[in-house]
Formats: sequence, C-alpha cells, structure tokens
Amino acid sequence: MTEKNAPIKLTELAFCAGCAAKLRAEVLTDVINPFGNLFNQASFPELLVGLEEADDAAVYKLNDEQALVFTTDFFPPIVDDAYDYGAIAAANSLSDVFAMGGKPIMALNITAMPTNLPPEVISDIFRGGAEKAKEAGCPIVGGHTVRDQEPKYGLAVVGMVHPDKILYKSRIEAGDTLVLTKPLGFGLISTANKASLAAPEDFAELTKWMKTLNLKASELAVAAGGNCGTDITGFSLLGHSSEMVRDNRVGIRYQWDAIPFLPHYRQYMEQGLFPAGAVENLKYYAKNVTFKDSISELEQMMLYDPQTSGGLLLALSESELDTFLKGAEAAGQAAWVIGKTKDEPGIEIV
Repeated sequence: MTEKNAPIKLTELAFCAGCAAKLRAEVLTDVINPFGNLFNQASFPELLVGLEEADDAAVYKLNDEQALVFTTDFFPPIVDDAYDYGAIAAANSLSDVFAMGGKPIMALNITAMPTNLPPEVISDIFRGGAEKAKEAGCPIVGGHTVRDQEPKYGLAVVGMVHPDKILYKSRIEAGDTLVLTKPLGFGLISTANKASLAAPEDFAELTKWMKTLNLKASELAVAAGGNCGTDITGFSLLGHSSEMVRDNRVGIRYQWDAIPFLPHYRQYMEQGLFPAGAVENLKYYAKNVTFKDSISELEQMMLYDPQTSGGLLLALSESELDTFLKGAEAAGQAAWVIGKTKDEPGIEIV
C-alpha cells in the first residue's frame, strides 16, 4: 500500500510497460554492431548462435547430443496485479528458450524494486514468477536484486536443446507457411488499460494470453521437424518477421484477413491507443514492408504493435505444417496459418 487502504497500481510506477520498454531496434543495432564480431563462430567454434545471428537466445554446443540455450529478459509492470506481473514476466523470459526449440532447466530472478514497495507486493511478484517457472518444469535457483525507482522483474534462463533440433530465426525457406500461436494486440490493449479505457473482460483476456507458456507450441514444432521460428515480442510481428528474412533469400506474404487479433481490438485501435514502441517499430521496419491499399493506416499499426509474452511465429514446410496442425488440434494449442514465403525480398500484407 502506498497509502493506508490504497491499492498500489504497479503500471503507474512504470515509464513504459512490458516489452514496449525495449530500446529501439535502431539504437540496439548501433550499440551491438561495433563489437558483435568479437564473439563469432570463428573465435568460438561451439557457439552455434551468438550476436551475429540476432536470434532469440544464445546457443552453445556441448556435444553432438546437447547444446545450452541461454537468455535473459525483464521489464517494468504491464499489469497492476503483482502475481500476474511476475507470471507474465517469467512466461516472457522462458519464451526465448521455447523459441529456440529448447527446454528450460534452470533460472535466476532479475529484480529491481523501489524501496517503498511493500514486501508483500514483491513477494507476490516472485510467487507469480516461481509458479509459472514451475509450470514450465524450470526451477528458479537464486537471482539478484537492486534498488530502483521503477519496478523491473524477469529471469535469466538456461535451457537445453539438441544441436540438430534448434529453431533458428533465419532458417526460413521457399515454400514455407507462417503459423502464429497467439493473437496480436497486446501492446494496444495494455496501453488502453493503463489509460483506464480497457474493458475488464478485454484486459482479462489479454492477461490470460500473456500468462500462457509457449511450451506446447515449441514441443509440437520440434516434433514436426521444424527448424525455423521466433517469438513475437517488443519489435512486433513485422519487426520479428523482418529479422527472419533479413538475408533477402525469400520474402513473406501475409494475408490480412487470416491474422488473429484480441477481441474488440478495433474500438481501441480507432482511438489510436498504441504504445510509443509501435511508432518506433514503424519507423525502423516500414522500409521493407508494403500493404494492400485497402488496409488502413491504423490497421497497419496493429502489425507494428509491441507484444509482451506473445506467441511463436513458425515457418514450416508442407509436411511439417500438416504434422504441426494435427498435433496442435489434438493438444488444444492455438494456431493460425497467416501467410507464406514469396520469391521476392521484403514483406507484403494483402
């Protein structure tokens, strides 16, 4: 409690919410590029995925059967409920291991908290993270905390993956089909909620999706023989898609009518309730994207909307797709076919 009997609204303590708090892609690229080549496969032959690949997590080969997956993620509150904040932050952190086709085996808390935040609130954040990590079969074994004016929470996660079963972000091929496992609109409705404009049922639906692990989707993709995937977070569907096709071997053509969005997104979209990160994504990624004329500017912004703990975006061959979709239906895993690769570079939405 900040005052006697006054509930704490965690989102009011956050300058930016969730994955929208990421540094802009342009800034991040400029920061990393000068030293990225210091840690490449030429210098570290067992480093299967490092800075050069701009993938979701680092992967280090131990032997012919095992490779370590290592990642970290943390962010300011995206919801006011402390338990849900912890669970969402943990699900988001674990997602990078799932996006590589791996299984998380151990995690550490990463925490920055204001000194005037009641201990029971911090405890609820930790409990939400711990119970979500347990759901993933991943023990939290320690961590580090510092004092800060703004709450921040997440995990550093170690996982395991077979070196031949990694889901690489850039292994997209001609003839692949694009499948998404969660709807879009997370940043939009999060921002509407922060402005007290989101209907409670709409925000509850968003919270449910953000707390959902990408564990089953990852397992199904690996079982289907897939080797290309990523998770959709702060750089949006179009940002992460751009990273998939950055070598210009193939492009992507999305079908606008096939892309799933959260219920009632249009009422928030038409009010322009996009987070600042959506505008930054537009500025950086729009140069390689074209839209059909009938898709409005507001609708276009939906595909630049930053997601927090978003779904997996998988590129699957014809045989992999059939196996994955059958497995998803049997397991109750959400999956939407939203596009295919094309011969020309760039991304097109029709």
